[in-house]
Amino acid sequence: MSDFTFPPPPPASLPVLDRDTRFPVNRIFCVGRNYAAHAAEMGSEVDREAPFYFIKSAQAVAQSGDVLPYPPGTQDLHHEIEMVVAIGAPGFRVAKADALSLVWGYGSGLDMTRRDIQAKAKAKQRPWDLSKNFEGSAVLSPLVAASGPLGDRRISLTVNGEQRQEAPLSDMVWTVEELIADLSQYYHLQPGDLIMTGTPAGVSAVGPGDVLEGGVEGLPPVQLTLGNPE
Repeated sequence: MSDFTFPPPPPASLPVLDRDTRFPVNRIFCVGRNYAAHAAEMGSEVDREAPFYFIKSAQAVAQSGDVLPYPPGTQDLHHEIEMVVAIGAPGFRVAKADALSLVWGYGSGLDMTRRDIQAKAKAKQRPWDLSKNFEGSAVLSPLVAASGPLGDRRISLTVNGEQRQEAPLSDMVWTVEELIADLSQYYHLQPGDLIMTGTPAGVSAVGPGDVLEGGVEGLPPVQLTLGNPE
């Protein structure tokens, strides 16, 4: 006999490259303004005292290759390509020197953003949740197990084959080690947590019929096709 009033939904998960197992998704921490050029194109400055974050729920996860309907409530949907860090060990108040020991693997992701809703929220100094955390707003590639730091690889995105975003990972204001160490001062990081590490410049609007493809070189790519609104 079930202890639940109704069957709970299955956990969100991601495929793992060259393995039969899947990676269960817990929380998704997203880093804001982690590329100075992107902050500038949005009319903002980077706060170099500390990173800042917003959170997407596991219900926001979509799989690479999905066809997703254009989301409701927006007329200005933007793409943001990001490197994804998958946490595989618990950690609290972790030193920067030990931070990479928490990393299970890496992937690529799209932080889809209802930009018009975000702009209204910014103007009224309100939270960004409605613009960032919605079904299908975290489109994620398969993960690959870590074999060491990624180094200075490039991250890029095309829309319908046209280059929109490209930058080296060294352009990130806050490194993976710094992000993990900082987050662990405020959260007990757990296996299954993901960190979307911010997007480079070149974000722009997309619409029904557009095909988005991108990722970090050497990692599984992420791909999304936008369908018509529901």
